[in-house]
Parts: sequence; structure tokens; C-alpha cells
Amino acid sequence: MMKRGSSNPRRSGAALMLALWALFLLSAMVIAWALDIDSRLTLSGNASRVVEAAAMASSGAEVALSPTVETGSSVLHGSLGRNQRYDARITGEGGRLNLNWILAGENPQRIGILRQYLEIKGIDLNERDRMIDCLLDYVDPDNLPRLNGAESEPEYQPKNSLLQRLDELKQVKAWEKFTAQPNWDADFTLYSTGPVDLVWASRDVLLCLPGFNDPIADRFLEYRRGPDEIDGTEDDPPFASLDQVRLALGFTPEQFAQLSGLIGFKDQVVRVVSVGKSGEVTRTVEMIIRKAAQPQMIRWKEF
Repeated sequence: MMKRGSSNPRRSGAALMLALWALFLLSAMVIAWALDIDSRLTLSGNASRVVEAAAMASSGAEVALSPTVETGSSVLHGSLGRNQRYDARITGEGGRLNLNWILAGENPQRIGILRQYLEIKGIDLNERDRMIDCLLDYVDPDNLPRLNGAESEPEYQPKNSLLQRLDELKQVKAWEKFTAQPNWDADFTLYSTGPVDLVWASRDVLLCLPGFNDPIADRFLEYRRGPDEIDGTEDDPPFASLDQVRLALGFTPEQFAQLSGLIGFKDQVVRVVSVGKSGEVTRTVEMIIRKAAQPQMIRWKEF
């Protein structure tokens, strides 16, 4: 009797340990399940924020599409409650250098603008000549290399037609270093009418043009941007004609005549950047359109 009774505590202890171990495993499973649910709810919440931010960005883009909405209009900014809003901005695409316009027909004056731009960017004479000749060889229809250019080689094949995307510059010989820099394409386009729109041209683009120097460009930009020193806002002075631009520059009619054929005024092609926000999440819509009674979409990009 004593022998049978002495084994009960050991059995009870083993049973207790087994029960505790089972409880521990069950608790671990419950905690893991709870963490998984919490993670899924967080992901679901973030996904909803992304969708909402994208919707707000698209809303801003839709507002900017309206033919009646102009640069600096207050309707380009809007909100839905506290946490959702959009901010859209319209800028003239004509303020950028249209590379196809510059290259087509190999007009010396137009090519001179690009050459001057590369000089402003700190590229030395020999490298500029190399870049220009290689770019002309890349787009021209023949297979005859220029003095500093490059045509078909075993590991290099020029397109022999005008550019369709700015990124194609990365494939052109001698342009590798330039296109590796951040924002290398900030002053370039393929979508404008062609001539440089003085109402939107950056400082570097202005300095590429005949008759411009640092004081003239700085004085004009200070006037054009208004008190807040930002282009495309409500305090910018309106230009009703190209002659008003001439007066703002301080050019005589004779000086302004040097720019004939190189400049334009209020190009209808514009770039819209609309940023949507939901909480801390942001999404951006960038589009290039031709502003008219029936707006024409040229490019749409969302990121």
C-alpha cells in the first residue's frame, strides 16, 4: 500500500507540468494570432491611406485639367476633412529646352542654345563638342560620324531618329556622366511647341539665350516671381503680351529682335504636378497636357 501511494505525487507533478506546458503553447499561439491580426490591420490601414492619397492626387489633377483653371488659382488646393488634401501646381512646359526642336534641321542658333546650356553646367569645350556631335549622330538619319561624334559600332547603335523619351539620352555616347547627375533633365522636354517660353524659363535656360547675362536674368526673375519669389503663384505679375516681357527685361526692340525665332509666349503645353495626402501618406500625379477647350493628355505618371 505504501509503495502504490508514494507514486501519486510524481504522477501529479508530471500532469501539472504537462498542463502548464500546454497552457504556455496555447498562450504563445494566441499572442502570435493577435500580433498577426494587428499586423494585417496596420497593413490594411496603410493600404487604405495609399488609395485615399492617390484619389486626392487625382482630384487635384482633374481640377487642373479644366480650361478655366489657371496657374496660381486657389482651387488648385483643396481638402477633405483634416487628414486628406491635394495641392496641384501648373507650370509651363515651354520654359524647358525642347531637345527635338533644337536638333531638328540642325539649326546653328538652336544648337548654340544647348551648347551654351552645357557650358553653364560646367562642361568644358572639348566635352561639349563631343556631346553635341554624338547627339546629332544619334538622331540624324545617316551613318556618317561627325568629327567628334559616333555612329554604328559593334556595341553601340544610334537610333537615327528624333527622341521619344528623355531617358534615351542615357544611351547616347558622351552623355553618360551628365545623365548620371540628379535632376539632369529638369530643364529638358520633348513636349513643348519648341521656342523657349520666357514666362517659365529657369535661370539657366534664360542665360542660354542671346543678350542675357546674370544681372538681366536675376532682375527679370525677381519681377516675374513676385513677392513670394515662386513662379506660378497668385502674386505673379501677369504678362498680356510678349512686348510686356520685353519691357520687363529692359530690352530695346532691336535687342529683342535677336531672340526672334528662339522664344515663344505662353505655350499651351503645361505640366501639372498634384500631390495628394492622407494622414502621413502621399501620392503624386504628374501629367503633361495641352491646355485648350478640350484638353489633350500627352503624358500621365503616378508615383
